[in-house]
Amino acid sequence: MPVTTLDPTSALIVIDLQKGVVGLPLAHPAEDVVARTADLLRAFRERGLPVVLVNVAGTPGGRTDGGVRTLAFPDGWTELIPELDPQPDDLLVTKYARSAFTGTGLVERLRDLEVTQVVVTGIATSGGVESTARDAHEQGFHVTLPVDAMTDRDMGQHEHSTVRLFPRIAETGTTRDVLDALAATS
Repeated sequence: MPVTTLDPTSALIVIDLQKGVVGLPLAHPAEDVVARTADLLRAFRERGLPVVLVNVAGTPGGRTDGGVRTLAFPDGWTELIPELDPQPDDLLVTKYARSAFTGTGLVERLRDLEVTQVVVTGIATSGGVESTARDAHEQGFHVTLPVDAMTDRDMGQHEHSTVRLFPRIAETGTTRDVLDALAATS
């Protein structure tokens, strides 16, 4: 279903488009996700709308069926990719959990900017993107998910998130749908 509208104060949240993540084997080409996200970045910045660039630098503790995960990242793994072209007004968030909202103060920062809607892109669909979208929805933000501007390491997980879960917590569509909705609010 296409995106119906974007609030006048919407923010773009870009999840984990960093050197270590875009280099992983993915269900869709990382170049396509990066190019579509770059189009959204340009459009949001041209309108003076908030942009949040998120990287992941760790994982939460706790036992799981897979055991306790500890990650050691090689040099440069957490660096944002240059195609994001970080700007001085962008909000930079380093997370140590799947969601960009967990322990980062992002909710308060967005509320201070009077943001009422978020558009979320990035990698991985079933991890950081889904967790951030769920948290945004539970915090009362309108959530929009351009499903062609995200991917996962596993196609089945990507499809489960985009087809089964996302329509319950967000409006879904394409990058073109979001760009058209942005143009309509100008």
